[in-house]
Amino acid sequence: MTSEQASSALLQRTELAASATGEFWLESDPVSGGNVIMTLEAGVGIPLLSRSFSARSQVNGYGGGALCAGPESVFAVEASGQQVYHIDTATGACSPLTDDDACYGGLSWDAAHHRVLAVREANGRQQLMGIALTDSESANCILHESEDFYSAPTVSADGRHLAWVSWSLPDMPWVASVLWTASIQRDGSLTQARRWPSPSEGSVQQPIFDGDDVIVLSDHEGWWQPWRLTSGGQWHLLDDSREDHASAPWQLGERHHQCLPDGGWVRMRYQAGVGQLWLFSGHEETGVRIAREYVDFRCLVVQGQRVLCIARSSTRLDTVLSVDWGTGHAEPLSGGEEPFPGMTLSQPELFSVPPSAGGVDAISGFFYPPVPSASDGKSVPIILIAHGGPTSTTYPVLNLQTQFWCRQGFAVAEVNYRGSSGFGRAFRMALAGNWGRVDVADMERAARWLVANKAVDPARLFIQGRSSGGYTALLAMVQTDVFAAGASQFGVSDPRRLRAMTHRFESGYLDWLLGSPDDCPDNWQQRSPLAQADRLCRPMIFFQGAQDRVVVPQQTTAIVNALRRNGGSPEVYVYPDEGHGFRKQSNVADMLERLLRFYRRQSTDQ
Repeated sequence: MTSEQASSALLQRTELAASATGEFWLESDPVSGGNVIMTLEAGVGIPLLSRSFSARSQVNGYGGGALCAGPESVFAVEASGQQVYHIDTATGACSPLTDDDACYGGLSWDAAHHRVLAVREANGRQQLMGIALTDSESANCILHESEDFYSAPTVSADGRHLAWVSWSLPDMPWVASVLWTASIQRDGSLTQARRWPSPSEGSVQQPIFDGDDVIVLSDHEGWWQPWRLTSGGQWHLLDDSREDHASAPWQLGERHHQCLPDGGWVRMRYQAGVGQLWLFSGHEETGVRIAREYVDFRCLVVQGQRVLCIARSSTRLDTVLSVDWGTGHAEPLSGGEEPFPGMTLSQPELFSVPPSAGGVDAISGFFYPPVPSASDGKSVPIILIAHGGPTSTTYPVLNLQTQFWCRQGFAVAEVNYRGSSGFGRAFRMALAGNWGRVDVADMERAARWLVANKAVDPARLFIQGRSSGGYTALLAMVQTDVFAAGASQFGVSDPRRLRAMTHRFESGYLDWLLGSPDDCPDNWQQRSPLAQADRLCRPMIFFQGAQDRVVVPQQTTAIVNALRRNGGSPEVYVYPDEGHGFRKQSNVADMLERLLRFYRRQSTDQ
């Protein structure tokens, strides 16, 4: 596999919406880096609009909910201006519904009041908004605005009730958040807005209505499980499986569970980083796992007899999937392409590192052997990848960059260290005050386990990561002696500087991860790659986008300069037209080629 091949199919499908007129989703364009609105025509996915219209929300910096569907229309947040547009699905006519300096996201359709509901962000504040479709209808109105942050709102089927989640600084939404409900009056305004704290400390997400009751995912008993909140305020657990039913809510508008017309349910569960789709018919308490060939599911939508979703697998590109909820039969509607038919791909192998002394949690990850496999039991070089977030997860989904390394003779291990989501609240909260410690220790634990249990060369262990994963990789190079070389892809080197410059959504996150600088000053010194640069003596390579506003370029230039002052020779490559996360095919291909040369050079030097 060439670097051009590995970067040519960076196609992702997200943000699924549906109505009586069709199915709609966003599809990334690897050439432009935009998100194209797609629909089905004669069973084939085609652009609804010109590819020059890119849909992406920037609310909270991570967006989400940039697309929703009405009876004969689609509504989307246009990427460059962040305004909401009304798109006629029959004619393709496109017109703005908003015109201000705000960002919008978390779109949902309110059929009873013929309007779009959204989260509006401007001047450091957020509001829940009702957006009218024409000037002749009621004016755009603020529905709620007292809270720091809002999730995408959800309206009941009869249009009489609204539900949403809010959270307040300094918390992130997966640390502490609260459910709200309100009644919607005939003029569209809200009344009787009420908070519904969970029975004990926890976070909630993704409220939906089942009649007058609200079903919400809450982790107050240790896992994001579905709970029914009755109109009388009683909380009832609907699924006692000790598994997370959703991922960490970095973006607005995720949907991992839905009610079915027969009183049943369709729900996601995560087991050891693998997503499972479960169908519960009628009022049966025992579900059936369906669509087993897929390993992650997003954007669940119920449309008549079907459940639609974006499904991901280990061997194919993202699939727009239709599931008959009566039979469980799954059928791809679009996508699911084999990237390179006939090419053998490395298959992920789940591995688990047992608990260590002192009761440290077991961790897991996915091991990808080289293709073709090494002959005669010869040990191979391996790249350990620390996922970003850090409150996130690595899934065993098709990643052509991982396949690129396997085709070049490397093994790859993607690790879900302590603090990853999808493993329960206690595991996720293990990062509190411990970033740069437990994640680094777990990357080392994984490396040593792989050396002992897989045919990998202990002298050719490499580590890399993107964003916060780059921070983990840098500190692993400082704190451990197991890795021969490392790579930081727009990684954090100076947490204190990041704290001073970070955006509002994450303004309290670093204090949660490291403790406040006033209370825990040693953490900010000892777990700063920049402050510890004199201990980083092995080869490093850095990649940075010049337009990155999350991990600004100075994060990379500062540590590169420090390493050079200490006599090191780090490699650094800056891409003028990239931001946080490389999107353009040519840049990704160039990065892979430079990484390959770097790792091969370090392998030869051993």
